[in-house]
Amino acid sequence: MITTLTHIYLMPGMAANPSIFEHISLPQNKYQIHWLEWQIPDKAETLQAYAKRMCAFIVHDNAVLLGVSFGGMLVQEMSRFLNLKKLIVVSSVKSHYELPKRLKFLKVTKAYKILPTQLVSNIDVLAKYAFGETIKKRVDLYKKYLSVSNKQYLDWAIKQIVCWEQEEPNLSAIYIHGDNDIVFPHSCQGNCLVIKGGTHIMIINKYKWFNENLPKLIEV
Repeated sequence: MITTLTHIYLMPGMAANPSIFEHISLPQNKYQIHWLEWQIPDKAETLQAYAKRMCAFIVHDNAVLLGVSFGGMLVQEMSRFLNLKKLIVVSSVKSHYELPKRLKFLKVTKAYKILPTQLVSNIDVLAKYAFGETIKKRVDLYKKYLSVSNKQYLDWAIKQIVCWEQEEPNLSAIYIHGDNDIVFPHSCQGNCLVIKGGTHIMIINKYKWFNENLPKLIEV
């Protein structure tokens, strides 16, 4: 008997490379995992246009698409152009209403246009942008996972996060959030699976939960 594989595409968060998924492991007789990577956007490219361009990397129909953080916002946009088996959004937001006040302030004042993204060569600054915390003793960890430090990409990404326009949660999405996420602290409400003790980087440090539960969520 031939088992048809379910293809799972994983999109990392802002500035992160797909090695954040290195510990995600699912039964190989049922699932095949594909890592997606950030492409450098055109300066004036909309998030919708970028999402459509990223869909070219999804080469299987009826696939599962999972995104983390800003990648979670992106996959919600990508889902508009794809026929998916499941859409899974991790450590992200369901609409622009869940963005924290500091990001809403950046939008109102347009201060995102003058953020010092040229400083991202400093790994501590990049860690604050992407994970919401300083490196402390985990400098090697952050150097490993945070590699997209192109200024044009970061300027664009911050603008897209701050100015995201989604009004309502995607009714077909499965939202998973940690109750200790300081980057997006208002996203545990509504239709959402809440992981106790989960932080913004729970895809890395709570991978066992995902390995155990993703197959159940995919097959529901």
